[in-house]
Amino acid sequence: MKKVDARGLSCPQPVVMTQKAINEGAGEFEVLVNTAVSKENVLRCLSKNNYRHEVREEGDEFIIIAKK
Repeated sequence: MKKVDARGLSCPQPVVMTQKAINEGAGEFEVLVNTAVSKENVLRCLSKNNYRHEVREEGDEFIIIAKK
């Protein structure tokens, strides 16, 4: 499964990286972020592109699993 590691990056970079994975045709991938703002922005991007998502919180990081 493709992983988009956007930890430590501020917006809009996590969203740009997520959109790139979508544009490349990834049907299922993980996005790693470490701020609530990045998490919310990535989730908005996924919803706008009709991707389902699941979020797991591990410590101070969020793992977002995106599925078409």
